This record gives sequence, structure tokens and C-alpha cells, in this order.
Amino acid sequence: MIPDIKSDKILDSFIEILDAEKGYSSNTLRAYRADILGFIKFFLDYPNDPTVTLGSIDSNDPTDSKNHQNEEACENQIVFLARINELDKNQIRKYLSSLVRAKKSKRTISRRLSALKSFFNFLVRAGHIQVNPADTIPFPKLEKTIPRFLNIDDLFRLLDSIKTDTWQEKRNLAMFETFYSTGMRISEIHGLDMNDVDFKNQMIRVFGKGSKERVVPVGKRALDAICDYRAAINQPVASVFLNKHYLRLSTRSIRRILAKIVNECGLNVPVSPHTLRHSFATHMLDSGADLRGIQEILGHASLSTTQVYTHVSMDRLMQVYDKAHPRS
Repeated sequence: MIPDIKSDKILDSFIEILDAEKGYSSNTLRAYRADILGFIKFFLDYPNDPTVTLGSIDSNDPTDSKNHQNEEACENQIVFLARINELDKNQIRKYLSSLVRAKKSKRTISRRLSALKSFFNFLVRAGHIQVNPADTIPFPKLEKTIPRFLNIDDLFRLLDSIKTDTWQEKRNLAMFETFYSTGMRISEIHGLDMNDVDFKNQMIRVFGKGSKERVVPVGKRALDAICDYRAAINQPVASVFLNKHYLRLSTRSIRRILAKIVNECGLNVPVSPHTLRHSFATHMLDSGADLRGIQEILGHASLSTTQVYTHVSMDRLMQVYDKAHPRS
């Protein structure tokens, strides 16, 4: 049983417990909060106003102040708990149906249902409800998506196009060489500190999803690029990748820098930091790396997550077979 919690703080308490028990990233916690507030607003508005649209629930009025939005969220939580006995499986199904009508993707619907299931489990533990009304609602079946990646020639073209005349350009080369050399996520690159980099043994300590720590190998090209860049700034700052004010480079800036480099080198395909991660995994698998080893390097909790790259490699293998075999 969770100790008594003020009605207007119920969501804050849930997010704090998620953070402590699951170790979710700040982005995931923000998404959970937004998802649950969206459902609460739907639950409170829909019975009284059948014309309510998901758009009005999902979007915030830019004219509203942040204080006003916070006040409304607190009031909604209080009313929600007061009316919680009205909540049943049908209300949740109506909410999920509204997401479908709003053309939300199955992945988005699945995430929102997951947030609700977790929230209602929390309310059971807190003694506000006896059973989880979402417990028996199945998740939508997700389509298997094939990761987008760059072939080796395009990847090398991208990296070789990065100039190194200024310390910022040296930083860019070091950053994207590290992306490709390690398969790290953008959040992991963003949070990388100098004491996480073992130059002697060519290893990097990575803090991934849920603050899980792993150690991954890193290539000499990436390490040399980091050394060259850090020598150019000559600043004793813990963060590896810095902005012009010598502060930690934001994930938004990393995406913006990559988009600019991709545009300048003339690659006519969409490339994101995650594309570099997918490219790393695909190229490793194509070169004969063990799937379990790739799983450990990428920090995947489940091997099934890593196995998506086998689909990419098998598709390419079949294309080669079809072209080369005389009786294919």
C-alpha cells in the first residue's frame, strides 16, 4: 500500500515512483505524464460533451500560461479521483477508439495504453481502486518496421564530408564518428563525459535506458577525432561534446548539426542520429558479428529487439541471391 497522497499530487507521485522503480528517461516520464493527463481530460469531458475531440485534448492553447495549465491539471486530478468509481473498461475503450479516429499510430496507442495500465496499477496500490480496469484490454498488434540505415558508401561519404577547420567542426566529426563506431543512442552521446572514455583500452562506459550501465568498444578513428577536438578547445570540461558556450551539447543541437551536414554532403535520404545506430548494427551483422554481441553493445534488454536487423540483412542477401544465382 502506498501512503496517502494529496489528490492534486497523484500524478506527480506516480511519475516519481516510475522514476525510482523503472529508471525511465526524462523523455519517457514526460510522455507518460502527458498521456495520462490526456486521458483524464477525455474522461472528464466526454460524458458531458460528446463533441469533444482528441485534438482539443492533445493540444495546449498557446495563450494559456504555464501556471494556468498546471492549475487545470491539478483540478482535473482532484475531480478524476472524486469520480473514479465511474471509471470502467468501456470508458478506456472509448478513449482508445478516439485515438484510432484521430489517426494515431498503433505504436502511439500502444504507448498510451501502457501508460494507463501502469497508472491504474499504481492507483490499485494506493487504494483508490480495487482492480485495474485496463488490465484485460489487449495491446494493438504492431507492424514490424525495418530500420532505416545508410549503406557503407553513403556512411563514409557523410563522415568524410565533415570539415575540420574549426573546433566546432572537429567536434562534429568526433561526435558522428563516435555514433557510428559505438552504435550509441543520441541521449547516450549527449550524456557522455570524458571520464567515461577509456582511451588506453578503447572502451566507453555508457549509461543507457533506465540508467543501465554497459561498456562498449570504440574504434581508433573515433578516439583520435575526440583527442583532436578536445585539444582544439583546451577546456577542462567534463562533458565530451560541447556547444559554443562550452556547455553540454543538447540533443536538439545534435539533430540540427546532423541535418545540416547531411544536406551539405548531398545525401538525398532522411538521416537521423538513430539512422547511424541502425547503420552500425546492420554493418556489424553484415560483417559477421554475433547477434548476441550486437545486443550487448546496443544495450537492448531483449534479443528480439536486435533481431530486427537480421531482417535487413536477409532482405539484402536475397537481393544478391536473386541477381547472382542462375536459377533463382
